[in-house]
Amino acid sequence: LIIMLVIIIILAVGLSVVGTLWFLGGGLPGADDGETTTSAEPAFVASSYTEIEKALVTTVQAQGRQRYAQVYVSFEAKDPAALAAADVHMPLIRSQLVMVLGSSDFMQLQTPEGRQTLADSMLQTVNQVLEQEGEPAIDRVLFRNFVVQ
Repeated sequence: LIIMLVIIIILAVGLSVVGTLWFLGGGLPGADDGETTTSAEPAFVASSYTEIEKALVTTVQAQGRQRYAQVYVSFEAKDPAALAAADVHMPLIRSQLVMVLGSSDFMQLQTPEGRQTLADSMLQTVNQVLEQEGEPAIDRVLFRNFVVQ
């Protein structure tokens, strides 16, 4: 009777462990059904960053007066090749971004919406340069410092 009770307890514990492993998706220990599990979701890819070391400095028009704008810019991309390409073509990118900044409206640059519009324009400009050079695109333009006066 005691031996029978010990066997039943061991079977119950064993089935409990196997059931828990199966329920949690781990499968049975040592069981390999020959299939590799692939996730439908892509794996998380961390962003990388690079920056334009010197500030973009230019004048902007404000009601007939010359105003000053100074912007420190960084680029974000999930593809490190895009950032490497941006570094290679930085003189051309910098020149284009100074023109974009200089053509901006001073009053709009003082609002969050205006700054976002400028960031979007800069992103489009950078990606146009990279596309012309046959390089991958960056994901976002970030402002590290933004001064207009």
